[in-house]
Amino acid sequence: MCARRMHWRFPSNLTYILYKTYYVVMTSVTLSQFRAQQSEYIAAAQREPVEITSRGVVRRAVVVSPDFFDRALEALEDQSDIQAAAQARNESAPRVGHADVMAEFGL
Repeated sequence: MCARRMHWRFPSNLTYILYKTYYVVMTSVTLSQFRAQQSEYIAAAQREPVEITSRGVVRRAVVVSPDFFDRALEALEDQSDIQAAAQARNESAPRVGHADVMAEFGL
């Protein structure tokens, strides 16, 4: 395996969450190395992200395990929900009480 890098481009608080749950180091390989040893690097991606570069410099793709991908999407969705809830709390529209909501739905 080649050089290892430690960087992501997620929002900073999400970076910390992902770092703590999965990410310690990232394997970095060129596209030609990846093509020559695909199965080896896909197996490595089950343990850590594998960065694929073009000519060793330009970042082209990152291969991750399905579990990591699912957790990353879930974390992004959670972050979006948290931001939406914060915006809703800051709105100046009148709030509806619990009893009113229950009555509206006949509960």
